[in-house]
Amino acid sequence: MIRALRFRFWLEIGMATFTGILFAITLVWPDWIEMVFHFSLDEGDGSFERLIVGFFLVATIILSLLGHYEWKIAHTATESQSG
Repeated sequence: MIRALRFRFWLEIGMATFTGILFAITLVWPDWIEMVFHFSLDEGDGSFERLIVGFFLVATIILSLLGHYEWKIAHTATESQSG
């Protein structure tokens, strides 16, 4: 079945993992964005970080669901070929 998985599945799961890690980092350590880019859009009040946390959470959920859909397509295709 692994061979039946398209590149799209691996891309979606990889990006979901990446955004999930960024979600966790931003949730635990919200100031990392300002430290990396040396720029503060919200002037230190934390509103930008909350927006980013929400974005990463939504992106992770959507990408995970898309990956799950690709997995189901591959699983269904494999079952129909073998059965």
